[in-house]
Amino acid sequence: MHSIKLTFDNARGQKLAAYLDQPGNRPAEVYAIFSHCFTCNKNYKGIRNICQTLCSHGIAILRFDFTGLGESEGNFTETTFSDNVEDIVMASHFLEKHYQAPSLLLGHSLGGAATLAAAARIPSSRAVVTIASPSEPSHVMDHFPRQQETIDNTGEAIIRVGGIDYTINKQFVEDVRGYNLSGSIENLKRALLILHSPQDNTVDIENAAQIFSKACHPKSFISLDRVDHLIANKDDACYVGNIITAWAAPYLMPESCQ
Repeated sequence: MHSIKLTFDNARGQKLAAYLDQPGNRPAEVYAIFSHCFTCNKNYKGIRNICQTLCSHGIAILRFDFTGLGESEGNFTETTFSDNVEDIVMASHFLEKHYQAPSLLLGHSLGGAATLAAAARIPSSRAVVTIASPSEPSHVMDHFPRQQETIDNTGEAIIRVGGIDYTINKQFVEDVRGYNLSGSIENLKRALLILHSPQDNTVDIENAAQIFSKACHPKSFISLDRVDHLIANKDDACYVGNIITAWAAPYLMPESCQ
């Protein structure tokens, strides 16, 4: 895998940090976008290992930091779920202009929900993969019940995720509460692969069932038995990457199946 560090602009003109992971020994056959989870970043071990596996099969992946996270510009406190969706769309514009329009969209956890919402605005996309993703973005607030009351009363609150404090405001909460992801899933019009672990303690597997029931065919669900939410184990991440490649081939690289 050969990784190129780059930046692209979000809708506000702020610079978003990214890596374009490319196959090291052959030209990329397919371009993809990988969207990370809530408060995560592009450098999480699980994401890198999945991308490395995809690269070994000829897929180039743009993994980036959402606005206000990781190395990207912007203030996380001022962002919403809708901004995440917009960031994915802007990432697709960047790939189309400078490399090749993405045909595969992948997202982990809340990044998967944002990917489902963004897909309709990326005409080149033919297949979507969600990994440990909630069926509605409002799920993220279920982990912070006490902070919700504070936000309702004062307009903002501090949440702690992975030992780091983040400030979220009323705009973020209202956005995730009001977002209708069901409509995006029902009208996806793209092949969909749902990956989820029965042992996921962060996003219950029932979310996968809800996404699957709302989506139209072609759709697939694969249970990631004994895999943790962040897919921290390298062997698990490689397994996920290989599953995605095999599943996506008929939609993205049909010649490989002839």
